Amino acid sequence: MTMREPYPIEVIEEKLSHLQKLNYNRFFWWRRWTRKGKPLHKYSPLMDKIKNGDYDDSPYRWQIYYCDWEIQQKYQEFPDRREWAEATTIDRNRRRRLREDHEKYERENLVQLRKDFLNTFRMTREDYENDVLEVGGTLEEFYNYCEMRYGRNNRPTTAPRRGRPPKIK
Repeated sequence: MTMREPYPIEVIEEKLSHLQKLNYNRFFWWRRWTRKGKPLHKYSPLMDKIKNGDYDDSPYRWQIYYCDWEIQQKYQEFPDRREWAEATTIDRNRRRRLREDHEKYERENLVQLRKDFLNTFRMTREDYENDVLEVGGTLEEFYNYCEMRYGRNNRPTTAPRRGRPPKIK
């Protein structure tokens, strides 16, 4: 059995260096790194969220690659299959949980991104689905494309209003 690492360890460590190292947490023991900055509030403007990196790749992807690398190293260390299986039990469970977290993070991120684009621009869901597939580039470029093509909604903010509603004359 030979495992193939997707990236060299130098690339993985360089990507992980952009993340914040976590202390041990017995409830989330499989996570070792997290994003450096906090995501903005859900009512923040879409462009601010994009510039803040709220829709960037999940921090779990590079942790999965790091787990794969650790498992590969233990495979070379333990040529016997049983010894290797015992030595990598925790690593394989960590990788499984990181994959679950990664899939959940990406799914929620894409749903929120679509919701924010539909709230910000006068576009339908079908327009969004078609344009996401057709238009390439970064999220900022896609934002500028949608602003040019569809125009922004006339809503000053998506935040709920507080207090008594205004009187209608």
